[in-house]
Amino acid sequence: MATTMLQVKVKPNARASTLVQQEDGTWLAQLKSPPVDGKANAELIALVAKQLGVAKAAVDIHAGAGGRMKLVKVART
Repeated sequence: MATTMLQVKVKPNARASTLVQQEDGTWLAQLKSPPVDGKANAELIALVAKQLGVAKAAVDIHAGAGGRMKLVKVART
């Protein structure tokens, strides 16, 4: 099982949820959810899973759960 690490900058309270790769290789996630009670983190996990075609259980916030810069680990089979 291979794992991929993504550097993601999160912007909560956006009008629409999007996940776009930047020119420098990092990702920008704009999330509708507010950063309250883990709602933005849960939306980020669902968005990454949908974008990469993996199950939500395969996506984990490895570091930065309380900040805007996050390191997301994606397990691929």
